Amino acid sequence: MLSTQAIPQSWGRYPRVKPARVVPIYWRDQLPDLQALPGPLLAYGYGRSYGDSCLNENGTVLLASHLRRFLSFDEEQGLLRCEAGVSLAEVLDLIVPRGWFLPVSPGTKFVSVGGAIANDIHGKNHHKAGTFGCHVTRFELLRSNGKRLICSPTENRELFEATIGGLGLTGLILWAEFRLKRIHNPYIDMERIRYDSLEEFMELCAESDEQYEYTVAWVDCLASGSKLGRGIFMRGNHNRSPDYARKPLPRKLPLAVPVDLPSFTLNTLTLKIFNTLYDHSQLQKRVSKVVPYEPFFYPLDSIHDWNRMYGPRGFFQYQCVVPYDQGYDVMKEILQRISRSGQGSFLAVLKKFGDVRSPGLLSFPRPGLTLALDFANQGPKTLRLFEELDALVRESGGALYPAKDARMHGEDFKRFFPRWQEFMRYVDPKFSSSFWRRMALVPSWEQSATVEV
Repeated sequence: MLSTQAIPQSWGRYPRVKPARVVPIYWRDQLPDLQALPGPLLAYGYGRSYGDSCLNENGTVLLASHLRRFLSFDEEQGLLRCEAGVSLAEVLDLIVPRGWFLPVSPGTKFVSVGGAIANDIHGKNHHKAGTFGCHVTRFELLRSNGKRLICSPTENRELFEATIGGLGLTGLILWAEFRLKRIHNPYIDMERIRYDSLEEFMELCAESDEQYEYTVAWVDCLASGSKLGRGIFMRGNHNRSPDYARKPLPRKLPLAVPVDLPSFTLNTLTLKIFNTLYDHSQLQKRVSKVVPYEPFFYPLDSIHDWNRMYGPRGFFQYQCVVPYDQGYDVMKEILQRISRSGQGSFLAVLKKFGDVRSPGLLSFPRPGLTLALDFANQGPKTLRLFEELDALVRESGGALYPAKDARMHGEDFKRFFPRWQEFMRYVDPKFSSSFWRRMALVPSWEQSATVEV
């Protein structure tokens, strides 16, 4: 019987499935007997994964968002230890006034530290800092057999590497320790550049990689012809002026989407109007300014429940990476297919991944170009487009991001993540997810090949 806890769902609100039960985890010293709970099990934080990697249909969800305590903070070394349910927003509230920042951050601060590890999140500085997992020093992992293991690059190393990017399948992370980045103040020196083509985007990437820590571009996914791939390129560094250290951060009241918008609200016409207006919102070619860190890193966090804009059917986010050697040609073809389809969204992000390697066995980022954009769920029409895009990614030797996925094929997953067999040795025999079962791999709670740890 389902508990009175809210039914966990993913940010894309598709698929809509229910677990059999939700078990809240409140205290690290009062943990439930995982062996006694009906399987399969899966930890759940704040549900910011877009597809079904955070869902566990007909299984047991371990609600970890109550594990929200800070355990230690070495302000000299920038080393923070906290429970796995602490959100990045709570981390920022603690560390930014003390002159520190997250080593890597995704596009939202409303994710848990445990989720950041399980999905090995990346950000605008991947070309400089790699993934979040590159900065994790250790964590404690609870296995279903009751063992509590400290995992680090030197202790239980194999399980450490399997858990980073391991989609929550190796057990329940109880706490984690990671290194922070020193900053002088909470402001960013930002430059926004209007560019007119995918070719110009590539030139801006090459120009920016060395001098700028953060780079990303908004791309008009409905532009075509000579304007294919046009958009606004954003790059920035942490401001170093002592004057801004004394300047208080502005506070804005958050907006909210209180109800599901009708499905017809987002269509080809409204998307084209939005993209054209956004592209022309900056009249000058280049604009430089100093901005607070929040609108630079988290522009959508100021709109609560923005996922409701896609209506009751939910939406898909499609994120792929294609290797450098074919990056321009493949990304050009991907953008052409999306433009011709008339689908896509006003939330399309294009950036370049660097070659900083993650310790995670299933980490998604790899050297190349990555595109992430939302698609309203229009049923078969949308799925047919994804099949076309999958073929291009597959042929290029690229990959899709499991944390954003709700419909990848199992054979593609094996191709995209060639270390999957090695990873399966460390999957906890009682942990699984809707995503993992959809991949048509051996259900993890029935495996006999799992390493006993």
